Amino acid sequence: MTAILDAPTQLQVDGFAPGVHQMDAETYHAQRDVLSSSGARLLINPSCPAKFRWAMDNPQPPKKTFDYGTAAHRMVLGDGPELVLVDAKLWNTDKIRAEVAAIRAEGNVPLKRDEMQMVKDMAAAIRQHPVASKLFDPDSGKPEQSLFWQDKATGVQCRARLDWLRHADGGRLICPDYKSAADASTKAFNWAVQDYRYHQQAEFYKDGIRALGLAEDVPFLFVVQEKSAPYLINIIELDPLWLLMAVDRNKRARETFARCMETGEWAGYPNEIQMVSPPAWLETEHEREYS
Repeated sequence: MTAILDAPTQLQVDGFAPGVHQMDAETYHAQRDVLSSSGARLLINPSCPAKFRWAMDNPQPPKKTFDYGTAAHRMVLGDGPELVLVDAKLWNTDKIRAEVAAIRAEGNVPLKRDEMQMVKDMAAAIRQHPVASKLFDPDSGKPEQSLFWQDKATGVQCRARLDWLRHADGGRLICPDYKSAADASTKAFNWAVQDYRYHQQAEFYKDGIRALGLAEDVPFLFVVQEKSAPYLINIIELDPLWLLMAVDRNKRARETFARCMETGEWAGYPNEIQMVSPPAWLETEHEREYS
């Protein structure tokens, strides 16, 4: 069975030493000149380097819309910021606003009573699921593992923060990734892959695992859970074609990052006038309707 590495945690000139590190999220996200999966997705079409650089230089404060996902991660994985109950129906008084601000300032997540119950119920549903419960079994691995490695082709320093790094029976490494969603159906998640480019995330993480010699063949499973009762769960693995597309996109992102770091130029959208065309599916639908 491949062991989870306990790499040195001292900060070095070019980032953390290659390996798997145990660190808090704040320390991990502070490594702004080390390329992450989310950064790779921001660098290239339909985004651009200018958006990436702005996001790195201007980290956004926590948003209420992100609290549910963070809280669910904490409750399911057992790691992350503390969840603090703010027992008031309305948060629009000066006293409650100050309390919520103080909780956020400490890096924790404030929740109303019904929100706290919701994430507890979500975690309970995970524990009762025949597959998800095994994937996130507390004895099967470690939560929130931070990987640091160097891409050989470009020399780019890369990082990834795995929700859970676990070992299946027989020694095969499995990488489950937990996501909360309004709709966890297979169809809805396939659209989400396109919108959020989750295929890049999966391949980026797999690349880090391979680069560190943890495993060569790594099943990457999305454990998607709905945020409304009965908190249904869908476990999804991406078709190999998704991952082949992700290889090309991540390669371009690393090359773009290397070039931008070298030149100091972070381009925005093209200066030339752009022509847009209807997508192929709409053209087909139009011809079917009007021919």
